[in-house]
Amino acid sequence: MDLQKAIRDLYEEKERIDGVIASLEHYLRTNGTVAPKRKRGRKSMGPEERQEVSARMRSYWASRRTEASS
Repeated sequence: MDLQKAIRDLYEEKERIDGVIASLEHYLRTNGTVAPKRKRGRKSMGPEERQEVSARMRSYWASRRTEASS
């Protein structure tokens, strides 16, 4: 096994891969097809959803008060 030839082949493959990576990065930069970043944190609620949650929590706390007084 010729180690010099194996090393040379690996360097050639590395250069080819580096070229492919560079061309893909260039493609992404020029076409702007980078995946959008996800927004972190809580999602916002609309007015109807907020009313539903409010009603649900009112009944929850009312039931908790009746259990505590029993």
